[in-house]
Amino acid sequence: MLSHNGCQKLREFTERSYKKTVMEVTSGVWFVLGYGHSNAIFIEGQTSVILIDTLDSRERGDCLKSWIQKTTGKPVRTLLYTHGHPDHRGGAGAFQEEVSEIIAFKPKNQELKRTEALQEIQTRRGARQFGYTLSDEEALSQGIGPREGINYGEHRSFVSPTIVYDQDCVTRAIDGIELELVRVPGEAEDQMLVWLPQKAVLCCGDNYFGCFPNLYAIRGGQYRDLASWIDSLDVILSYPAQILLPGHTAAVCGRERIRETVGNFRNALDFFLTKTLEGMNEGKSADQLAAEIQLPEELSQLPYLGEYYGCAEWAVREIYAAYLGWFDGNPTHLHPLAPQIRSQKMLELMGGKDRTEAAARMAFEKHEDQWCLELCDLCYEAEPDAAILRLKAAALDRLAEEETSANGRHYYKACAKELRKTAGLD
Repeated sequence: MLSHNGCQKLREFTERSYKKTVMEVTSGVWFVLGYGHSNAIFIEGQTSVILIDTLDSRERGDCLKSWIQKTTGKPVRTLLYTHGHPDHRGGAGAFQEEVSEIIAFKPKNQELKRTEALQEIQTRRGARQFGYTLSDEEALSQGIGPREGINYGEHRSFVSPTIVYDQDCVTRAIDGIELELVRVPGEAEDQMLVWLPQKAVLCCGDNYFGCFPNLYAIRGGQYRDLASWIDSLDVILSYPAQILLPGHTAAVCGRERIRETVGNFRNALDFFLTKTLEGMNEGKSADQLAAEIQLPEELSQLPYLGEYYGCAEWAVREIYAAYLGWFDGNPTHLHPLAPQIRSQKMLELMGGKDRTEAAARMAFEKHEDQWCLELCDLCYEAEPDAAILRLKAAALDRLAEEETSANGRHYYKACAKELRKTAGLD
């Protein structure tokens, strides 16, 4: 979301949300917040420890192992992955020598075949989204947690699961601790919910965290089925939890507070899905709906629905594409002109490239940065020009200061750096 003080909002959210904490939330259950991009949870059994997620790097995993040893004096024998994202299992190598079993779920729906053919572009776009080329001051945070350890020369250390369940619910008793493991697709198809009935603690992975979620990741990826995610949130709400421990952001404590917080989070997702589908059925385009649909004020003002990670506008566009595909129903768009030809014709109508470039510079002077970007793209598509790249980079940097989403901020800043390098400035 763009806001005149977006940078400050993101900075303030980061400072208040990720204070380093290792907290015993109830007897024998510890919650680790702010020491990695993701959280970790460890549970003391009779002779060993059950660990849920491992932080995001080997170095941070080593620190986690040290805290567990100092706190409990017991080894980690069981490791649970709430899902397969690298920031939740990057520290697993620290526990490889002592762990007996590593448990995960198989994805409910498999990714599209040949997705591996997109590794290069997804890696490049992922680096922009997460701000890997940016300094701490440029990046500020990663929205749902501190920056990943790989930004500071640390390393991921993955260890494969030894048990991968393909059913939706598994009940286990491990070293005196009762666990109910449930597959609840949402941000990831292999998402695991961990219910500790003896402790009234629910570990929900990334299906809830205290800001607007990534219903669409701008690095690119398959549709995150929003209807299924809403169903998974209903599953979370069905448990009589007194403590909710997410994979990112702070714990939520108290049965009524959990019901209110997760209920509002669920209702926000349902609102976007319902309103987008209704608008699509009325024949509106993705652009129209992205401009129109906004959370009602009673939800938009809630501190745990701020757009510091995902973005509501991106969610609307993703829902549209998932349900109706790329075509918006307008026959003009069935066979559009090639970008270069269209840009050349538009420049002719606008009085030529020089006049359009002047209009782009005027837009920049007026702080009309989005219009400046669109004019720059017209000019560059018709005729590549280093001066246009420099102007576009300046507009991107300024938009980054208005962006509340860490992912959006990173993408603006990273692309600006790339454009300056192409233009021969870096």
